[in-house]
Amino acid sequence: MFTIKSSLIFLFSFVIVSIAQASTIPASIEDSDFSAHSAEKVELGKNLFWDKILSGNENIACASCHHSLAGTGDGLALPIGEGGQGVGITRRNGEGNAMIAERVPRNAPPIYNLGALSFDIMFHDGRLFEDPSQPGGFRTPAGAQFPEGVESALAAQAFFPVQSGTEMAGAATDNPQGAAAAAGILAGEGGVWDIIADKLRAIPEYVGLFQAAYPDQIYDSEDIQYVHIANAIAAFEASAFRADNSPFDNYLRGDESALTSSAKRGMQLFYGKANCSSCHTGPLLTDLEFHAIAMPQIGPGKNASHDDFGRELVSGNIADRYKFRTPTLRNVALTGPWGHAGAYDSLRAVVEHHLDPIAGLYTYADDVANNQAQAVLPEVGDAGDHDFTVMLDASRVADIAAANELPPVVLKERQIDDLMAFLYALTSTSSLDERHTVPRSVPSGLPVAD
Repeated sequence: MFTIKSSLIFLFSFVIVSIAQASTIPASIEDSDFSAHSAEKVELGKNLFWDKILSGNENIACASCHHSLAGTGDGLALPIGEGGQGVGITRRNGEGNAMIAERVPRNAPPIYNLGALSFDIMFHDGRLFEDPSQPGGFRTPAGAQFPEGVESALAAQAFFPVQSGTEMAGAATDNPQGAAAAAGILAGEGGVWDIIADKLRAIPEYVGLFQAAYPDQIYDSEDIQYVHIANAIAAFEASAFRADNSPFDNYLRGDESALTSSAKRGMQLFYGKANCSSCHTGPLLTDLEFHAIAMPQIGPGKNASHDDFGRELVSGNIADRYKFRTPTLRNVALTGPWGHAGAYDSLRAVVEHHLDPIAGLYTYADDVANNQAQAVLPEVGDAGDHDFTVMLDASRVADIAAANELPPVVLKERQIDDLMAFLYALTSTSSLDERHTVPRSVPSGLPVAD
């Protein structure tokens, strides 16, 4: 039986915990967190996003790896870029083609809410970010070749898949775009971006769409530049994939009934004992910083030995080894597989990894050794012979474990159930049916992302 004193202590403790949680629970996302875009610009971007004409061999679109019906990803641990056929988990090598040499080395990041003004850094390793001192206002792998007039980090990101031979450009011997990419010629006449713009200049329907989207900038076909393409793609992505009408959002806007009792308990754990909010903070549920959490490394990696040193590859600082950018958790239930290399095919499994990263890493390594790895990795060339090179090397697994920053957290199974209920409550209802974001056809006449 509670005494008056013990009841007061309990009430005081509850108030203290509630105050602490209230200080970390974010404000709701508002219209002011996003830029406004004209309907004409969004429509142009929609067509460009789905049109394979942006690729060197005209066989892959942005949507091939960021499909509306696959959570703006592809459902695979690691994407199959240039040369693949199909979308989502059915994507594969084209029949009659030589086997594709390699997969894209990192999981295709989801696009949800990347159009938010605060999202000023892109890619798993953050190699692109806003920097007023740099060309065009962004520090990017393009260096001095990067143009002026790019409107956002999301638009800046659209400059790079098209110049990757593995992703969209093709090989140097395949086409002019692939040759320019291989030579590192991105800007100017004969550069990757001009080659793409030139293809669009020759299509009257696209010229009309560009004129409608940019009435004060584009008067005839010669005015079309890749910067217009990138800005339009970003406008479409920001508009189509804004995700802020989940039960959690409704709760933040004052509807106490929007969350179930289980989800509310999960929210308390998320902002309390489970310590998720130490990294997944703010309205977008990410600090946009870089952390090492002993995430399993699979696939080709970023060097010949199949390692991926993450942020260190950008900063040059060994202290950043195995660190990757904190992903937003908006729509997280829709965006698997999870991890920078898509190692986890189960949301609960990746949550359990976060609760004890080192144990999760070694369990994963044991599963690989026993041929039980859960990663979805379709056959691509001889890449399958090397997909688990790192995880089968005890010394490299130990190196990943040693870099881990997250202390273990002990939760009961029912508490994990509650945490999962909260994560599912981050799913926006508008994202459950994205068919309206897919055009029936595109101006080039090429098949829509098949």
